[in-house]
Amino acid sequence: MSYLYKPRHQNQSPAPSRFRVLPIAAAAAVLGVTAAVGVAVHASTPAPVADAQSVTSADPSGTGAGPAGRDRQRTQAAPDAASAPSKAPAGTATSKPAPPAASASPTKPAAPAEKELAYRFAWQENFYYCGPAATRIALTARSMYPSQSEVAQSLHTTVNGTNSADDTTRSLNEYTKTSFYKSHFIPGQSATQAEIDQMQADVVNAITNGYAVVANIAGSTVDDKGNSHSYPGGHYLTVVGYLDGGKTVKIADPADALGVGYYTLTTAKLAHWTALRGYSA
Repeated sequence: MSYLYKPRHQNQSPAPSRFRVLPIAAAAAVLGVTAAVGVAVHASTPAPVADAQSVTSADPSGTGAGPAGRDRQRTQAAPDAASAPSKAPAGTATSKPAPPAASASPTKPAAPAEKELAYRFAWQENFYYCGPAATRIALTARSMYPSQSEVAQSLHTTVNGTNSADDTTRSLNEYTKTSFYKSHFIPGQSATQAEIDQMQADVVNAITNGYAVVANIAGSTVDDKGNSHSYPGGHYLTVVGYLDGGKTVKIADPADALGVGYYTLTTAKLAHWTALRGYSA
């Protein structure tokens, strides 16, 4: 487009109207043509279309190409948390219903009211072998038959006898290759009720599990038949059974003066007889 130069001078007369109007009209015409051409070009260019697969999967109706539509597509494509199946991540423990209370923990069978072990009795071979003889009787209840001299070596027995219940506990565990036996001591001049109850529980537990008890006693007592048994210098004997829930015990005595070798007495009497000493059970 061309235009006429107009000098800026106050006395110059205004230019004819054709010089002012025609260039503006021409410019407007050119702009109009340009706009028309631009619209035509814009109209002839195809608008970008979303991927057909994504449109179909997001909105089955094919509508909603605008922002609101895209929001609706995202909403429709997201799974419903309430209706979607719950899947725990791999390795996550899932909760299971608790088992019935009756089967939650197995009940330990009650000990029998009375029980006696099968054992092989033998008199002590000399005056200081009561420890080896009583320990050997206990081992025969486990089907073990060492000689009294062999047991004496294990107990470190001398002519002065066997030291304490700690020795019989150690030897019994060595022979049976277990740690079942423990040493229990009654330190007072007589047993307390708690110590009597403990001895009763220990005897029942040992005999029920097939283990005889070896007790280190001293002094005198009377058995259930009224017979007296006296060992002022100390003695070892074996508990091979119990009756009345453990309130009465059966004794295998390798030095029984009556020549019988066994008798019964209350557990309370045995506990008092064991005072100042101990037992292996």
